Amino acid sequence: MRVLTWNVWWRFGAWQERRKAILAVLRDLRPDVVGLQEVWASDVENLAQWLADDLGMYWTWAPSRAPHRWQRRLGDPTIAMGNAILSRWPLAEQDVVQLPAGPGEDDGRLALYARLAAPSQPVPFFTTHLTSAVDASAVRCEQVRVLAEFVAAHRTGTAFPPVITGDFNAWPDSDEVRLFGGYKTAPAAPGQVFFDAWEYADPTQPSTTWDTANPFIAADFGPSVRVDYIHVGPPGPEGLGFVDSVRRVADRAVNGVWPSDHAAVLAELRSESGSAGV
Repeated sequence: MRVLTWNVWWRFGAWQERRKAILAVLRDLRPDVVGLQEVWASDVENLAQWLADDLGMYWTWAPSRAPHRWQRRLGDPTIAMGNAILSRWPLAEQDVVQLPAGPGEDDGRLALYARLAAPSQPVPFFTTHLTSAVDASAVRCEQVRVLAEFVAAHRTGTAFPPVITGDFNAWPDSDEVRLFGGYKTAPAAPGQVFFDAWEYADPTQPSTTWDTANPFIAADFGPSVRVDYIHVGPPGPEGLGFVDSVRRVADRAVNGVWPSDHAAVLAELRSESGSAGV
């Protein structure tokens, strides 16, 4: 099963050209399921639906409960923002949880769940987008506690481990990422562990998804870092859900256009017990 996570940078920049580049990347990579963050929607069009219709995939999305901060940055109060899931298989179940906000303005962070009706086993799949302030690690810790409880409530009834994707806006050694994983410190939900898929990566390959090589963020002058993740629960029977491979993708221009300010992460998970690959 080919899993991709990607923050697609809402409707910033030359979004009409960027969405064509986003579509081109997804056509080329052919993921089975995609977790998307910063998905935009207007009264007449939703980016997730636009992508899914072209790719022949099922889709769902959840809008931010408080998009005003985003809309002010864009200068357009009519455009919604949220998370979305695209899937090759039907979505048998869906749910949303609202994540806590820190002091000041609430920007409506959430996590979206869908149970994928995959051929071998149902797959509990999640995508999220945590708060972005550099000094908001404590808030993100509270958010991953809620996220972990949300996963625990929806992971039963299948041998396939839960798959959690998203832009955590946090470094791999941060308190919030370690807390959510639960294997380098006490887990956010008792007894629940999620492996960062990048633990299985070739250590020599590029890993940064917030990369100053991208012209959209070069002017920030911050360090390049990996902030986008695919987490997977411990493998099921005979390695079901095991991470066969993982790599950074969507990390260059497409026909002269960078698709987003983030690179994406693509993982291949074992989709049948005892067998590798897609």
